Amino acid sequence: VSASALKGFSALRHRNFAFYLSARLLGTIAVQMQNVAVGWQVYALTVDALDLGFIGLAQFAPFFLLVLVAGQVADQFNRRMIIIACYGVELSCALILLVFTLGGFQSLWPVFASLALFGSARAFRMPTSQAILMNLVPLQHFGNAVAISSSTFHVAVIVGPTVGGILYLFGPATVYGTAAGLFLLAMLLMTLTHVEQAPTPKETPNWNTLLEGLRFVGSRPVVLGAISLDLFAVLFGGATALLPAYASDILQVGPQGLGLLRTAPGAGAALISIVLAFQPMTRRVGYWMFGGVALFGVATIVFGLSQSFWVSLVALFVLGASDMISVYVRHLLVQMETPDAIRGRVSAVNAVFIGASNELGEFESGLTAAWFGLVPAVVLGGVATLLVTATWMWRFSALRRMDRFPGSD
Repeated sequence: VSASALKGFSALRHRNFAFYLSARLLGTIAVQMQNVAVGWQVYALTVDALDLGFIGLAQFAPFFLLVLVAGQVADQFNRRMIIIACYGVELSCALILLVFTLGGFQSLWPVFASLALFGSARAFRMPTSQAILMNLVPLQHFGNAVAISSSTFHVAVIVGPTVGGILYLFGPATVYGTAAGLFLLAMLLMTLTHVEQAPTPKETPNWNTLLEGLRFVGSRPVVLGAISLDLFAVLFGGATALLPAYASDILQVGPQGLGLLRTAPGAGAALISIVLAFQPMTRRVGYWMFGGVALFGVATIVFGLSQSFWVSLVALFVLGASDMISVYVRHLLVQMETPDAIRGRVSAVNAVFIGASNELGEFESGLTAAWFGLVPAVVLGGVATLLVTATWMWRFSALRRMDRFPGSD
């Protein structure tokens, strides 16, 4: 085996990182499978794009309310146990969806209630998962760990929707039951993971400690620019929220086609993350980040205008690949700039921006689709992403000019 190949997988030599990665892979596959089933089931019941937006809002509302508290919890308690508990709650959500599906529900409130509970668990799991990565590998392997973690995440994003679409042929209950089993396996794998977490002085929770992450991000213009760029770009460019409607009404490809459409962004992101594992980004990182977001906007516009299934797949593939570039830069920048004692709280701030861009972006996409129609909503979102990119290049010139990551030679 060549030295370059070994270097590309150097983080996997650490046993605890490998167990954590396996748990995250299975948990993400379960989430993606569940997303396909929920989206198709809801749209089939109501045939209303706005309800697809409410799927995102149901998850975002509790996430937004809890995530800053979750960041402080991640700094004060065992991060491994927090993740195990979160997988347990997500397992419960899958079982709730399974029970109500078997009961033949005709109202959406059980779905939205379950997704709200899921969003609460995600509020704690997301910042904790970001913060724990630095506790699993030495600093010299952190960039490699980020790339491998991202690539496995996007492998799950590829596999999950495809498997979910296939299993949906046997009914949504089959999807929810399989997802519940995967969440259980993720819990078991996390119990095998040992985390070297430095002890932190116990603090009495108050507004001062709760807002420490916000103050830190506000004091670092480069960090603030990176995570806010991702927020507004994905907020306006959230075309993936409307995929069930596109698959049904425009492309007419059914749930299996929806699975492939959901897979395409993950395939593009996985390819880029594999490249970054073997060839890490070291120079002109600011320009790479802005270029990735701009390409994301262009791909969104192409997808919005396409009426061909294959052109849509290619556009979504490029969309995912370009998004991965900005994700890689942002994650390394935030984690390498942050002391471990407040890494959970800073990760929580980052998670707020990511969660807002994803779930709130889904609601925004559903709302604009209800107002203007599917195609205009997606195209306008892509145009808005390009305008945000141009504005942030002017407003955060230090981020645009950034050549290397903090602490790199």
